[in-house]
Amino acid sequence: MSKPASLSLDQAPPITVPLRFFLTAPLFAITAALLLLWQGPDLFSSRWNPALLGATHLLTLGHMGLTMLGAIMQMLPVVASAPMRRPALAAALVHTLGTGGIVLLCTGLAFTLPLALKFALPILGSALLLFAALVVITLRRAMPHNMTARAMRLAALMLGATALLGLTLLSNHAFGWWLQSREALTNLHLTWGLLGWVGILVIGVSYQVVPMFLLTPPYPAKITRWLAALLFILLLALAPASHSPALRILLGSLLAAGFAVFALTTLRLQSQRRRKQPDVTLNFWRGGMISLLLAVALWLAARVIPALDMAQSYNPLLGVLMIVGFAMSVINGMLYKIVPFLVWFHLQSRRGPSGPKVPNVREILPESRARGQMWLHFAALGSLLAAIFLPASLTYPAALLFGASNLWLWLNVILASRTYRRINGLIIEASGHGAAAPQIMK
Repeated sequence: MSKPASLSLDQAPPITVPLRFFLTAPLFAITAALLLLWQGPDLFSSRWNPALLGATHLLTLGHMGLTMLGAIMQMLPVVASAPMRRPALAAALVHTLGTGGIVLLCTGLAFTLPLALKFALPILGSALLLFAALVVITLRRAMPHNMTARAMRLAALMLGATALLGLTLLSNHAFGWWLQSREALTNLHLTWGLLGWVGILVIGVSYQVVPMFLLTPPYPAKITRWLAALLFILLLALAPASHSPALRILLGSLLAAGFAVFALTTLRLQSQRRRKQPDVTLNFWRGGMISLLLAVALWLAARVIPALDMAQSYNPLLGVLMIVGFAMSVINGMLYKIVPFLVWFHLQSRRGPSGPKVPNVREILPESRARGQMWLHFAALGSLLAAIFLPASLTYPAALLFGASNLWLWLNVILASRTYRRINGLIIEASGHGAAAPQIMK
């Protein structure tokens, strides 16, 4: 068994570094729900529907992307022992450029506004490529045996490659020049983004957070040592295989097997956890792993039954399972561990010997609030999947549930941040520095 790396909490960046990303990300998912309400059942009519392209990027770049950027900036010094130089400045720069670029991109895609896309091209491109470069350079200082750091480096390289493909496709939309292989590049962009950037990052982070937060046995050494690297190689091999259907199917089958091994191993480890009490994060992870397995089964079934691959419902089903079912479930679950822990840790480190009492993590973000949002998330997931088959009757309820779920998530993060501000203000008063209005982080 491979033991998770020890944490270097003394190197943690200011709480504003990750929290600014966590506070912004749910707003993009709420916007995607509003876009679904506005577009209605027609949203899933075609994978090239402008509104669907906008909604997809609101989730993948806005919600998932910003959350993962913030999590990586927090984990680089803590898990990988590789602090980023001037993290507050880097976070402010990446967050500002990234948020602005995502807004421009999604507005331009959803409403077919080439001018917005032209502005998004340099702004968003510089944010993503800058971040990927910072992560790769920073992780050069990580210990070579740290498997989470190795997977994060590979995920950052996949982010850079996905961004370059996306910028190529974006320039096609913005300037209207003819891109002969647009569909092939779009498929590769989607695969590298979901399986490379998101998938490899989730796998690498799970080596650390699943045993630590869910009290499971560690992942087997063979998986931690080889799985992320093998998936990375297979994903790279998809690029030259674009003109060989047989090779694409072989590589895709190997990728499907790799992600299925990860999901099944994670579920097995969770069944062996030491604490048997109900846990919101555990349920989110289980839902995410089951969604990943369903997506793998659907993809394999489409290879066996070609008519399934041509069905109008195939791409939306696969997208909802991977984005909402797998990625967003795991991200939601981790936010409920990371956010209250960060608030508790930073307050505890600042209070001093005679400071005010710091609430524990369950008081910072009560389990009941997290559990209610969890059930709403899974209800939204089921409704979105059902709406693909019954769009006329279920699209609007699904959009409302999805929007309400992410609004609740955002309010929960807001609640934790307000607790930080309140206690931090008391700490400032107790330390004799006056009763100045507290900041989220000094």
